[in-house]
Amino acid sequence: MTVLSATPDTDALTLVVTADLAAPPDRAWRLWADPRTLERWWGPPTWPATFDTYDLRVGGAAGYHMTGPDGSRAYGHWTFLGIDQPTRLEIEDSFADEHGVPDAGMPVTRMVVTLEPGGAGTLMTISSHFASAQALEQVVEMGMAEGMAQAVAQIDALLAEG
Repeated sequence: MTVLSATPDTDALTLVVTADLAAPPDRAWRLWADPRTLERWWGPPTWPATFDTYDLRVGGAAGYHMTGPDGSRAYGHWTFLGIDQPTRLEIEDSFADEHGVPDAGMPVTRMVVTLEPGGAGTLMTISSHFASAQALEQVVEMGMAEGMAQAVAQIDALLAEG
């Protein structure tokens, strides 16, 4: 199994997902760099993602929606804050409306992705940093920890395709 842990930490105000990927860091980087590949695993299996926009550069943005089993949609917006290919990506991750405008009433996270040689090939850590314990608790109650673990668990099949 890819996912080693999905751990919320209210003291550190983080949700950290760690995975062991059977690929070198440059191959693991493509999981993030290609929006068509990203949408094959970003989001749990019952809430797949579609990236409507994707501009991978510092200051660039991505807009996506996830479609639920009943056809409902949840929207997200990313702003790329830092890129160090193929080892690190820093993203401001926001809930958004159907036009891609971040929702000021929902938590915003700073997501840091690191890809380091180790394990079966690459240890991937996704650290989501929250402004408050309340914001972290809100997304944990929404199922974010389980959803991220389910999403990352889909990566094994993608990497097995070659």
